[in-house]
Amino acid sequence: MIAIIDYDAGNIRSVEKAVMLLGQDVAVTKEREEILSADKVILPGVGAFGDAMGKLRQYGLEEVIHEVVRRNTPFLGICLGLQLLFERSDESPGVKGLGVLKGDIVRIPESEGLKIPHMGWNSLDFLGDGRLFKGLSRQPYVYFVHSYYLRAEDEGIVTAVTDYGTRIHASVESGNIFACQFHPEKSSDVGIQILRNFVEI
Repeated sequence: MIAIIDYDAGNIRSVEKAVMLLGQDVAVTKEREEILSADKVILPGVGAFGDAMGKLRQYGLEEVIHEVVRRNTPFLGICLGLQLLFERSDESPGVKGLGVLKGDIVRIPESEGLKIPHMGWNSLDFLGDGRLFKGLSRQPYVYFVHSYYLRAEDEGIVTAVTDYGTRIHASVESGNIFACQFHPEKSSDVGIQILRNFVEI
């Protein structure tokens, strides 16, 4: 069973539908035992960093996520779900993130001709052999919606980058933890393959 963590964030249902397309049993839940008993866990999300951390703490999910990580259960953060795994965000000064991985979430710099938020399709450049990208051709296009991006402290965990006025760490992998800034559930066949790779880990 795959648990999708429910903390009142946007986009949870589209992730649920995409995973169900792969024939998986899915539970959208905020229940501790259901999350901890899952084979895999997904933290999706669209919204503001500070509000999201507030909800995770309100529902007692911060400790649950740390326990999932300690148990080595495969864990996937998507969009805001990636950002929450890190330590802090320019979007919500003074709010601590989950701190599972080290790095900062910073605002995409203003640049002539670039719209913020970044909404649309961008190609990925792979760094190394990210397990999420097995079976994909080089530089696939995926769908992004964000105004802030990851600057990971350890570039060794970065498995894909994209360029949008700056070099964006688009995907990371560290042990049992996977995360992507883009939306695989909105990225057509490429995204479905990425989700398939995750559920097959």
